[in-house]
Amino acid sequence: MLVGQILKSKDIGEAITIRPDMTVGDAAALLSSRKIGAVIVATDPERPEGILSERDIVRELGKTGGEILWHQVSDFMTRKLVSCEPTDTALAVLERMSQGRFRHMPVMEGDTMIGIVSIGDVVKARLDQLAMENNALEGMIMGH
Repeated sequence: MLVGQILKSKDIGEAITIRPDMTVGDAAALLSSRKIGAVIVATDPERPEGILSERDIVRELGKTGGEILWHQVSDFMTRKLVSCEPTDTALAVLERMSQGRFRHMPVMEGDTMIGIVSIGDVVKARLDQLAMENNALEGMIMGH
């Protein structure tokens, strides 16, 4: 299965973004209200500048305390983004996420962000693909 197919099957097609000058408290509220684990940081929604995850917030909260909520998102975002393309396979994306130990990846078409996939999205797609292959093999064995 390709990343482009995964994006088409998602309930939320567009990537949720937040501006780098917003506060970490704003980001936490956005993550909570949208029930998502990470938000793309961008002034222009099609040009990601970074990503901020729940884990980023919790780690810094543990080190610094509650005042982190008043800092700007740009202070704590991950700036080095690893992205994928719609033509990448689910398996290749899973491997990159596992090796990099991250759970969210922007999907880029050239210089334009067209969405984001989570490890949950990719695992679900891979399991669906394996179930279809299993059903096809069972059908072949049974003579259907």
